[in-house]
Amino acid sequence: MAEELGFSFYDFDTEIEKYFGKPIEYIQEKHIFQYDFREETRIVLKKLFGKKENSVIASCPSGLRDVYLAECKKFRKNRESTFISIYISDKPENILERLTFYDKESRLLAVKLSEEEKRHYLKELKKRYHIF
Repeated sequence: MAEELGFSFYDFDTEIEKYFGKPIEYIQEKHIFQYDFREETRIVLKKLFGKKENSVIASCPSGLRDVYLAECKKFRKNRESTFISIYISDKPENILERLTFYDKESRLLAVKLSEEEKRHYLKELKKRYHIF
């Protein structure tokens, strides 16, 4: 989408890792609650908003709440630029096909799920789909 629009593209998790200089899992594990993790990493979202450029920032929908959502609302209120939040939905079965796994160092793992694992993940995706 960013390329089609001629915008810059940022993956929010990748930007968090760049800013803190370590894999995201190491940043998350020092917090008991996800809220505290988001509180610490909101600076990265502020930094991206401060670039004053047309951009697409990719993040998972579950992350766009509490602290991050407040930051987005502040940006929308205090800027003359447009802020649009886009939610792209899909069926749990299709999401299952695109699942990727990473190790603690944020390296992509080549994981081939067994049929039992696929059933398990599909069940979990369906159970949590409403959250997103």
